[in-house]
Amino acid sequence: MYLKLIIRNVRRSARDYLIYMVTMTVCAMLLYSFLSVTSRYYRPDMGAQYNLAVLGDGMKLAVGSISLLLLFLVRFVNNYMLRHRQKEFAIQTVLGMEQNTVAWLFFAETFVLGAVCVFAGILLGMFCSQFITAMLLAEYGLEYRLSFMLFPDTMLLTAAFFGISLGVTGLFNVRTIQRIRIIHMLHGDRRNDTALGRSRYMPFVTVLYGIMLVLMLASGLSAKHYYFDSRFPLPVHIMFQGNILAPLLSLAWLFAWLIRRKRWGFQRLVFVEMLFTLVNACFFASVPPICMRYQLSFGSSALGSDTGANQYLLFLLAALIYLVCGIIYLSGAFLCRWKDKNPAHTYSGQNLFFFGQIISRLTTTAHTMTLICLTLSASIFLFLAVPALTGWASGFLDQRSLYDVQISSAYSSVYEESDLLTGDLYIDSYGLVPDFLEQRGIAVSHDCAFSLYLPCRDEFYNRVKLDFPVAAIRLSDYNAIREMLGYEKIHLGENEFTTQWQSIATAKERDEFVKNHRSVSTDAGTLNLSQENPYYEDAVGETLYNRYTDVIYVFPDRICESLLSVMQCRYIRTIRPISYADALQLENDFRKLYPESPKDDIGMRYYIRTRTLQVNDTRANIFMTNAMMTYGGIVLMVICLTILSLQQLLDASQYRYRFGVLRKMGVEENDIDKLILKQLCVWFGLPVTVAIAVAAILAVYFFTTIQRQLAAYMGTEALLLRLLATFGVLTVLLACYFASTRALFKSAAGRG
Repeated sequence: MYLKLIIRNVRRSARDYLIYMVTMTVCAMLLYSFLSVTSRYYRPDMGAQYNLAVLGDGMKLAVGSISLLLLFLVRFVNNYMLRHRQKEFAIQTVLGMEQNTVAWLFFAETFVLGAVCVFAGILLGMFCSQFITAMLLAEYGLEYRLSFMLFPDTMLLTAAFFGISLGVTGLFNVRTIQRIRIIHMLHGDRRNDTALGRSRYMPFVTVLYGIMLVLMLASGLSAKHYYFDSRFPLPVHIMFQGNILAPLLSLAWLFAWLIRRKRWGFQRLVFVEMLFTLVNACFFASVPPICMRYQLSFGSSALGSDTGANQYLLFLLAALIYLVCGIIYLSGAFLCRWKDKNPAHTYSGQNLFFFGQIISRLTTTAHTMTLICLTLSASIFLFLAVPALTGWASGFLDQRSLYDVQISSAYSSVYEESDLLTGDLYIDSYGLVPDFLEQRGIAVSHDCAFSLYLPCRDEFYNRVKLDFPVAAIRLSDYNAIREMLGYEKIHLGENEFTTQWQSIATAKERDEFVKNHRSVSTDAGTLNLSQENPYYEDAVGETLYNRYTDVIYVFPDRICESLLSVMQCRYIRTIRPISYADALQLENDFRKLYPESPKDDIGMRYYIRTRTLQVNDTRANIFMTNAMMTYGGIVLMVICLTILSLQQLLDASQYRYRFGVLRKMGVEENDIDKLILKQLCVWFGLPVTVAIAVAAILAVYFFTTIQRQLAAYMGTEALLLRLLATFGVLTVLLACYFASTRALFKSAAGRG
């Protein structure tokens, strides 16, 4: 009997829980899809040069951590289902069914419904996992072939996660039903949330923000000796001074309100503080572009030891969070005042009913709407940031992995000239590597061993971080590298030199350097900058450049013979790719003889990079970053949109009665449809609009801080295309939730 009752209730409730069912199915599908690439049965044909072992545990941990957010969603939806059916439970109890039996029947219903959704999600995950596989193979530049497989371990992990989630949540529901009184279940739909005036979340947020203002002020005062430094132009002075004046004014207003709080009221405090907070946010957001414009470093001494991009980002986040809280908190009050000042519009048509609906919901769910706004902001920011990060990493890899084997040394931890060269290590020019390749039968097409020199021997002792000496390379070695990469050889006069620039360097930096270095003094004489070709920007590998510099000199061979050699490099290209196992063995053998981290952190450092391991590990990390940020963004957005939808459907009985009264008063169905559309547009539009604005500000700040890297390794056009694709996905997801909520809302409002 109970089994039939459970099945009947599940079938009867399917329409009411449509959004929940779709959401659970989608979440199960996504979890299975992203975990499928970590299965021990996952064996895509990727060749000997690639290894997916790096995806295993890291991917599982990341996916599992993000999926924990779904516990909140499951709990919220179950509360919605419980509140939606508590009158039914009360009637069953009155008719003679034990309250304990009612509780366990509801547990069985929710568990069966969830199990059906998870099963459907796993089946759909078989198809969705093909997209994940295609994305993975595309990252490695491999061809994708359609193949459907059901991975038993991934299926068990997905089922176990949702099974435990549903079980734990169901037990909480059982306990709730067993303890609640029948009278409360009968009248549960008449209870409202905490009203705006009695809510404590905004005073708590204001106190936390006041503490943050003190930290902002202390940070500004820590760099007070730079405020009037004549080396900085006016915009820099304004930025410095604004980061102390704006927090000071905000704190002054808080103290003034504390003195006259009974007369001014808390809403006035929040409104004025929001204005000051907006000013604060503007000053914090101005730091990246001004630093980029005037070539200031976020963490340099010019900005003080306690300031940096991360600290300003933290301050900007605090300001934006307070703005979001204030907007949602005061939105109901603003709407009330606007309604009172515009009676002609208020009493036109059904506007009075519309304002009543919206204001009542805003004033009782302000804290929930705030959390939704902040969560949506995080979700949208993840979607916006992922193409920038992955594009940057991919572009950097393309310029980094130009050679199959790349060897270099660094003298940054060597403090005596006598320790620069270690006899045999320099003489053999890393002979271990070509010997290893020959033993493994790997033919070499190009091999270039060369040194980098200091123009003046005395520059060896110059170790200023942002003023490191520029190294030089022989013209013959530079042409050998260019020939290896397919570039044309260059020519220099007897007393000429030119420069080679890293792609990350800006045109302004390059032009300023070239302008100020028309000649260079060396231990072998003075050289003049080539007038025909003063610089080259072809990609030649990032290990060619000295520490903290984006440029090297190209000198005639005779000049370099008299200079101090400080770095030894070797670039090798092979005819066929080196396998993953061989590349791993080569790097291990190399590090045994050439230490990357010398004893006591003193001595020459040696580095080896193989294209195989670089591409494999970087592509794997790019894929994990892309997958995790995309998965996290989707999960957060699904949670927010589901809560927005269910909050509107939660009071379906109240809406049914209210719209029924309107029908009896003669309101046409078309007008009721318009009222529903307007209400949902406001309910969805307010948090989504605020979230997009906040995410856009954070994205602009983020893009500004890494604009050099984006310009060098990705390009503006590629970034814009990815951002447009991201907005397309977000629009489709929002439209689906909005349309389904509207359909269910109309159905609930139209029942008699």
